[in-house]
Amino acid sequence: MSDAYIFDAVRTPRGKGRDGGALNGVSPLELQEQLIAAVLDRNGFDANIIDDVILGCVTQVGEQGGNIAKVAALYSGLPDSVSGITINRYCTSGLDACNFAAMKVMTGVDDVVLAGGVESMSRVAMLSDKASFYSDPAVVMKAGFVPMGLAADLVASLDGISREECDAYAVRSQQRAAAAQESGAFARSLVSIGGADQDESVRGSVTAEKLAAFEPLFTEFGKQGYEAAFKAAFTELDELKYVHHPGNSPGIVDGASLVVIGSHNAGTDYGLKPRARITTMTNACGNKLLALTGGIDAAKDVLKKARMSASDVDLVEFNEAFASVSIKFTRDTDWDYAQVNVNGGAISLGHAMGATGASLVGTVLDELERRDLNVGLVAVSGAAGIGTATIIERI
Repeated sequence: MSDAYIFDAVRTPRGKGRDGGALNGVSPLELQEQLIAAVLDRNGFDANIIDDVILGCVTQVGEQGGNIAKVAALYSGLPDSVSGITINRYCTSGLDACNFAAMKVMTGVDDVVLAGGVESMSRVAMLSDKASFYSDPAVVMKAGFVPMGLAADLVASLDGISREECDAYAVRSQQRAAAAQESGAFARSLVSIGGADQDESVRGSVTAEKLAAFEPLFTEFGKQGYEAAFKAAFTELDELKYVHHPGNSPGIVDGASLVVIGSHNAGTDYGLKPRARITTMTNACGNKLLALTGGIDAAKDVLKKARMSASDVDLVEFNEAFASVSIKFTRDTDWDYAQVNVNGGAISLGHAMGATGASLVGTVLDELERRDLNVGLVAVSGAAGIGTATIIERI
């Protein structure tokens, strides 16, 4: 099989996912249109060489419905020959889009694929697709849907992770993101959209004392039968502790991402300079009630498939799907905080669900280059226990 190379990676700033947010006035199609224009301009290649556009998007309804990947290709003026497919593996979708593109390149199906994601959460609200998985009580009960924040509280309760530890983690995420903004760590990947040129949710001045004033978010969910279900499933669970609140949870934001992935021949033929190659990828799925630990399972599995150890990886981006899950990641793996999410994560930067995974590919690649390191790993958890992980290596 051929190698799959990363030639470029871009993303929009993340705007607060509400009316008045920095990107609230920009449609999801326009977000992708500007990223497509950016990669064409930055790399100087003819749009006719693009074979496919693969985008992750979780809430595929309204402005994000109707196969937004293909519509974005058309809306952006790409040739009619460019195909498009939109995928939904919950919050791992953007990373899966990159992996699917890599697999197409590795098997010789395509030479150049644009892969990424989009989620305009201020314009297309989370859960507004009204899927039966979370809207039909009979399906919820039979399939075992758990609200993500409540699953994070369950992780904290089972692993003995305190509210204070979660708040301290959130403060560190904010401080790291603020420092990254100040140093220009995100500059290579960021594409300004209108007047927005920075992630809007970063609050480097936040303190643990400020976070201590927040009330837990998910107590009422827990009282709706979940506490009893969790205690029945986990006999070691004495009490469900509600430790998550807006300050230590991933922010709801608008955003989009795009990664140019292609073959060695494409680089040679079209003058594209590879920055890294995608070496190994995997999907995993864990306990549906824990919901958010799949990314941890995937990170372990991708190392096994690559026949690598944690010490072979220089930097890790693990999507901050609530503070407790991020703390559990470092507890359950052999990486420490000096290697993981060194520029903050979704708690500080925000989580544009379908876009985040591909954004993290660019984030880890940019930081590997800044530090002159070689190997990066990206892992993301999704609903129902899903997880995806990818290893990249600089060229």
